[in-house]
Amino acid sequence: MRQNGAMIEPELCYRVIESRDARFDGVFFVAVTSTGIYCRPSCPARTPRREHVRFYATAGAAQQAGFRACKRCRPDASPGSPEWNQRADTAGRAMRLILDGVADREGVQGLARRLGYSARQLHRVLVAELGAGPLALARAQRAHTARVLLQTTSLPAGQIAFAAGFASIRQFNATIAEVFAQTPSQLRRRADRWLRGPSDAGAIRLRLPYRPPFDFPALLRFLGERAVPGVEAVQAGTYMRVLSLPRGLGIARVRQPEDGQSLYLGCELELSDVRDLPAATERVRRLLDLDADPVWIGEDLGRDSVLGSMWTSRPGLRVPGTVAGEEIAMRAVLGQQVSVAGARTLAARLAEAYGEPLAAPRGPLARAFPTAARIASLDPAELAMPRARGRALVGLAQALAQENLQLDPAADREDVARRLITMQGIGPWTVAYIRMRALGDPDAFLPSDLGVRKALLSLGYAGDPRSAEALSARWRPWRSYAVQYLWTSLDAVTATTGGGCRDDGR
Repeated sequence: MRQNGAMIEPELCYRVIESRDARFDGVFFVAVTSTGIYCRPSCPARTPRREHVRFYATAGAAQQAGFRACKRCRPDASPGSPEWNQRADTAGRAMRLILDGVADREGVQGLARRLGYSARQLHRVLVAELGAGPLALARAQRAHTARVLLQTTSLPAGQIAFAAGFASIRQFNATIAEVFAQTPSQLRRRADRWLRGPSDAGAIRLRLPYRPPFDFPALLRFLGERAVPGVEAVQAGTYMRVLSLPRGLGIARVRQPEDGQSLYLGCELELSDVRDLPAATERVRRLLDLDADPVWIGEDLGRDSVLGSMWTSRPGLRVPGTVAGEEIAMRAVLGQQVSVAGARTLAARLAEAYGEPLAAPRGPLARAFPTAARIASLDPAELAMPRARGRALVGLAQALAQENLQLDPAADREDVARRLITMQGIGPWTVAYIRMRALGDPDAFLPSDLGVRKALLSLGYAGDPRSAEALSARWRPWRSYAVQYLWTSLDAVTATTGGGCRDDGR
């Protein structure tokens, strides 16, 4: 049934909150009419009576209905809903843009324009699907950003108000009081010791929650093997990289807490402009696939005769995403038909020659990956790579720079795939890889990938692309995760960014 603008089964949701199942944190929110607060499903407080409970698909919808955030379970800091990763409709695409901060940077008109709607049409769609319009959803995001800045920085509250996207100090104070039932100074005093602990000068510390299980070492290995020197690195269990953000460059460092029990990753962000905090946070979350629900995925893949034992032995594999769709797309073209090491070398040369340098190197980090606009201005003959690949790279960059092709969170996956496959030098493997990593498609599959083919052969199945494609039908809608399990089933991750793929690069 539909309640408060979202498809929610109230009785099932109530059973979830009775069991305090943390897997549903962020999937929906629980509002209690007798107290006026809203919580995560796993909130440790006493379970309210059924007649006092309402359910909402988003924190923004709960806030718009007049409920304030629980001080005990901090529902605004729960993992994101896995629904926004999977959904390719307007509501899902809009939520991904709002989380990236587009509504604050470009306004509702700009948000609607990106989606091909008028502001009024978009408002109707979001209210019908999510129970709140774009302004309410963006307001919830601003409140969360403000809380993070209050509790992790020493910035004056006035600066935080504008950095979080509020139009005035008065609006900031009113929203904090309404959402958290506290003043900004009270919120600041409630920060825990980890958030206030020592960090690099100017760094913002925050926690990135996720749903267990989570195989962070496997994800770290994947990213480390492909890390572009100067742009990203893995050292001592920490992933770090330079971020190209709407208002400037930034640096992210992510690690797993030493206790191995906490359901979050520790993250430090250095930003040239604190207004980029929402974008930086959301992009790191997308890179690490932190909003996935591995148990939900495992319920499908775990029953499969091919993948079931893999899921049992290594639950919690994630599909690495990206902090910038155009970067992954260009790296995919660079890596066609070469090894991981070869792709990494080409990307490193490109970054060193054309990437924007940091004002001062930060350990192994020295520069951002080149923008599409920078690569689009080059003559393919200048590039140290086969001429056909250089033409493909520059052609892709030109399409991205001219906005004939968009790989932002609002991108229509099917439309992008149709456009990519018509471009010179881009074949099916590259399209599928871009869908998987740049567009966050949970159902992309790479039947011609060498690693996939080797894994299937080792399991006793035919490894030719046609047979692999046919076999993959049983893994829908989680074929991107199936690819990760197949790659990981090998002794080492042998799939490459190009991974020996057999694209003919039309």
